[in-house]
Amino acid sequence: MPFMRMILALLAAALLATGAPAAVQSPREPPNTAATLTASSGRVSLAYEGRPIVAGTAIAEAGSSAERRVATTALNGAVTQVVKWTAVGSGRLTLDLTVSASPDAIAVEADRGAGTLPVVRTSIGPSHNLRNRAVYDRTRDWVVSIDAGAALTVTPLAATAAGTRFRMQASGAEIVLRFRPRYYQKHRGLKYFQPWTFQPWRQSVTGWTSWYAFRDRVTQRDIDETATVIADTLAPFGYEYVQIDDGYQQNPIGVPDHWLTPNDKFPGGLDGLKASIASRGLKPGLWTNVSFADREYATTHPGYFIKDATGKPARGNWIGYVMDGSNPRTLADLVVPVYRALKSAGWQYFKVDALRHLKYEGYNTYADYFTTKRLDRDAVYRQFASSITRTLGPGVFTLMCWGVRPELIGLFDGCRVGNDGFGYGGFSEYNSFNNIVWRNDPDHIELTARDAFRATTITSLTGSILMLTDPPAVYRTTRVEAARRASPVLFAVPGQIYDVDPSRSDAIGRADVEMSGSGPRTFDATQALSVHYLYAVDVSRPYERWMVLARTGGDDAPIRFSDLGLAADRPYLAFEFWTKSFLGAFTNAFTPTAVDPRYGVQAICLRERQSHPQFVASNRHVSCGALDVSNVVWQDGALDGTSDVVGGDPYEIYLTEPDGYALADARITGAELLANQKTGGLRMLRVRAARSGPVSWHLEYRSTAVPQGQISSTVGKYER
Repeated sequence: MPFMRMILALLAAALLATGAPAAVQSPREPPNTAATLTASSGRVSLAYEGRPIVAGTAIAEAGSSAERRVATTALNGAVTQVVKWTAVGSGRLTLDLTVSASPDAIAVEADRGAGTLPVVRTSIGPSHNLRNRAVYDRTRDWVVSIDAGAALTVTPLAATAAGTRFRMQASGAEIVLRFRPRYYQKHRGLKYFQPWTFQPWRQSVTGWTSWYAFRDRVTQRDIDETATVIADTLAPFGYEYVQIDDGYQQNPIGVPDHWLTPNDKFPGGLDGLKASIASRGLKPGLWTNVSFADREYATTHPGYFIKDATGKPARGNWIGYVMDGSNPRTLADLVVPVYRALKSAGWQYFKVDALRHLKYEGYNTYADYFTTKRLDRDAVYRQFASSITRTLGPGVFTLMCWGVRPELIGLFDGCRVGNDGFGYGGFSEYNSFNNIVWRNDPDHIELTARDAFRATTITSLTGSILMLTDPPAVYRTTRVEAARRASPVLFAVPGQIYDVDPSRSDAIGRADVEMSGSGPRTFDATQALSVHYLYAVDVSRPYERWMVLARTGGDDAPIRFSDLGLAADRPYLAFEFWTKSFLGAFTNAFTPTAVDPRYGVQAICLRERQSHPQFVASNRHVSCGALDVSNVVWQDGALDGTSDVVGGDPYEIYLTEPDGYALADARITGAELLANQKTGGLRMLRVRAARSGPVSWHLEYRSTAVPQGQISSTVGKYER
């Protein structure tokens, strides 16, 4: 037994040495094989890795029988196992299956539906969305799905530390089940995706970076002032990081001392800079770069660099002299000392730039160097990158920059998927990667820009990286509301394991042959506002489930609830977060109002309407209560709730008050009641607490007579 423990420890250590951003889960690699099917007497099961992952019944209605066919294919290493049941006779078939998976499995759409309204979908908590037709197990990278054609519901069951279970109920004249192992790795072509070795970063990533505020003119005084303002105006709302970008280091960049001893604009040194940020309760972050521009050093120390055809140190645009990741001394003398010292000093956020250029202008351009030495240049590239992340270890956030980096999957926590400047394209072009493969970074948000509210809303609701980049004075203006109401970023996972816009991710394989990083490549996320203007977020909390629908434009045609994955046979309340507008109650569909140009976005909270007064939204967070409201209960004519509020910040609670009910008493514990207003069928309570923390509200209602035939004032156009 001690020997086996030693072997497992060595395996775990080897995997950690790859620079994975989080703890190793299991050294065991799942097989790229079909599952073992067992079916008899109406029972069916699929076993994978020696344990059942699907079990249940396949039953034909009376007067008919079920014919079963099985086929397995392997195309370029992508295994697909198909089990088809066909009804023989006039009846229908029903499948009632339980899918057992790891704790991080999710209910999703696995295949793009023909004619379905394109919606970028995410979920915060277990998704009960009616568009879901699959279960994806991220830890083991497999998916079980039911093809379109059969009626289907996928219901998440109670999760435990040991795993997650789902119920799949399908019916139809023909039902097709698919099992696909190694889904992202083989079917999506992500060679280095090995999720059994790492976990995505689950904490919020919100903060500030200096680049667009000060560019390379940034000074110690700028950082001191900014940290003071952020601590005062944004930290109470969840902003944590202050990251200094290009401009602190000595030039030419290259040798460790030029990174570790800043220039004259920072007289307190890196220790003083870090202390200034940390003393205000914020986490310090730094920009670094894998370029090497020191010509004198490169020419006098040629052994650290790859060679061109003449035997001299090779160089390229934006990368300078190309450091040789296959040389242990290069890593030990030029790379590791920088990150070892910064980690020891307490820096907690690292943006590693020019990784794109190291690959394209460096290793791809000088491929002959590696061919001659019989080296796999991707392996060398990963070795270079992992020397950074291995040195930093877990617990600090690492961002690779810039452009999509499929070769470095599993090494960094986040990836800047597009060009310099905030970009919308990645939200639809790489939505399936976010918090599965890595955390997506759409780049920095400027609150002075016209699209500030739109940018913060979409970034937050998709669970991406949210970093601001304004001069600090901006955060003392009303523009700060765009940032406050979007932070912290809740951990969200994609509702689709395909990309709504596949035009970029389908070309990701071209990264292997690119030799220029000048501007976005075919597979890098675009910056333009996506033509996909609907972002649906399924929110699940113990007390309720609802949807937040973010809308950036489009026409004013009715949006059917079935296209969003909501039930079409029941009414939903619709409340727009930014304008605080109650749109009404709708069944089957609703027609959105025009997007207010002040915000450039709508965040519409859709809750199933109840027959009694109910909570609709708060003003704290764009998720309409997912962050701050921990409990809501209607019982014995009273509505009770608990909210987590920011001290000094007016907190608003929005509630419906349908005909037949009138508020008799409102008792607030932990805060002062500032306002109690009713407009139509909506009531707003405004409270303010002296300190951040929980606030309880107890609302008692009395019944009022409703004249026969009177229609509720909350009913909207599509009520049935």
